[in-house]
Amino acid sequence: MTDPLHGLTLEAILIALSEHYGWDGLGQRINIRCFTSEPSVASSLKFLRKTPWAREKVESLYLFMLRELKRNSPPVHNFPPPRA
Repeated sequence: MTDPLHGLTLEAILIALSEHYGWDGLGQRINIRCFTSEPSVASSLKFLRKTPWAREKVESLYLFMLRELKRNSPPVHNFPPPRA
């Protein structure tokens, strides 16, 4: 099984989450001040790099978001092409 976080920077994860949920939604899901009070990528990165438990919550939410997106996307069928 591959690690979906492999090769991703914390910044990329944070940007994806903030674009998907918005800062308000992110602050509701993970109640930490860097998401609820004047949030920015720079201030959040500074806090998350120093706070392992908060980083784990962010990474967990990112994995949840990926599963949610995959679950809600239409199924892909690999049927053979029609014969001419």
